[in-house]
Amino acid sequence: MDLLIVDDEASLRDFLTIVFEEEGCRVETAATVADARAVLQKREPDLVLCDLMLPDGSGLDLLREIKSQNPSIAVVMITAHTSTKSAVEALKAGAHDYIAKPFDIDELKIIVSKAVERKELEDENLHLRSALEERHTFANIIGKSAKMQEIFGIVQRIARTASTVLISGESGTGKELIARAIHYNSGRRGKFVGINCGAMPETLLESELFGHERGAFTGAIREKRGLFHEADRGTIFLDEIGETTPSVQIKLLRVLQDRVVRRVGSNVETQVDVRVLAATNRDLGESIRNGSFREDLFYRINVIPIALPPLRQRKEDIPLLVDHFIVKFSSQMGVPQKRISADAMRLIEKYHWPGNVRELENVIERMIALEPSEVLTTKSLPEQVLLGGTIPDVTTFDLPAEGISLQDHLESIGKIFMLKALERSGGVQTQAAELLQMSFRSFRYYAKKYDLIPRDVVEVEGEK
Repeated sequence: MDLLIVDDEASLRDFLTIVFEEEGCRVETAATVADARAVLQKREPDLVLCDLMLPDGSGLDLLREIKSQNPSIAVVMITAHTSTKSAVEALKAGAHDYIAKPFDIDELKIIVSKAVERKELEDENLHLRSALEERHTFANIIGKSAKMQEIFGIVQRIARTASTVLISGESGTGKELIARAIHYNSGRRGKFVGINCGAMPETLLESELFGHERGAFTGAIREKRGLFHEADRGTIFLDEIGETTPSVQIKLLRVLQDRVVRRVGSNVETQVDVRVLAATNRDLGESIRNGSFREDLFYRINVIPIALPPLRQRKEDIPLLVDHFIVKFSSQMGVPQKRISADAMRLIEKYHWPGNVRELENVIERMIALEPSEVLTTKSLPEQVLLGGTIPDVTTFDLPAEGISLQDHLESIGKIFMLKALERSGGVQTQAAELLQMSFRSFRYYAKKYDLIPRDVVEVEGEK
């Protein structure tokens, strides 16, 4: 690692040079702002340790200059002039951290180590995005973990084939993003068309998929092209295919076998050139055993299986995802890009994320919307993340001196139970409601209130 130390005290510069050279760093030093500029013109260090007060200028001004020229350089401010105001100013200007003299050298080593680790994660993310720049949607799929890198490799290899792909994984793991990546890297000239098969009853789903003739059923006042026709020469994405009924499964099998589609109410079959990508959060093997899913259809869609890991199994990707969502929502909301505190990041990394990447995205959006300062703190985290996804033992729970919001606390516990019920039921709300002895309407109301399900999902009472 290349390190630049900017401080007007010669003894401190010499001491820190010895310390960090023993840590394997290549160290350069500067006593003034002018000296630091001269060094920065010749080389770009990985990290700068910079004094706040320098003989010929302010360390804050140098920090801003460094960040404007190369935002990837990590900067840690060190000073004897400690104050809350200067600390906030340094963080707002882009400093990774801030430490006051006299400081403990081990504490400084930890701060430097974390700054370097964060920079390496950001650099790796930029490298991944750059390497896949020409591949349309890879920039939105974040992951440096071995499992995600393996999935990226599979997608690249199979994108230009016509093979059917089955993408499995829990809700919120990014199945549609992977499907879109396959399509946009396939070279197919048609469009990408997606549908959630578990979001509508059988009759409506058949009409959406295959189209219908005028008068085919009550309300069919005109003929309608189905999504298989809309996706001709392109890709159709059948999300939650495990929720389809036996009748729909038979028709899907016919399309996959012969590449022909028959509209509801018609005797005419039409040839289609469509690549089929399917996804499920269910164990289709178990569905085959209990008779709810056809084995022959499974073998047709499972030509190339891709299993997405839940976020709790790739926690090394969480800092990258957090950075990605901070940039995304800061831009969308038109606010300066915010930073996240170490304490908040630690709780986020500790949480088990039953809603996976989608839940993490919602949490970061909420934090940016609610946090008035430039630094996202633990105060903006929802209760379930603060609790670590666990419910405290009320017999040993000690009421804080400042008190708590009982309503908020009870809501957070209710949300945790609802998430568990959805997880156990494979996302089927009617079954989740039964597990919690709630009416379907009450469960649906709170599920929407707490953003536990996508807004466009509609489940009819009694539908599985």
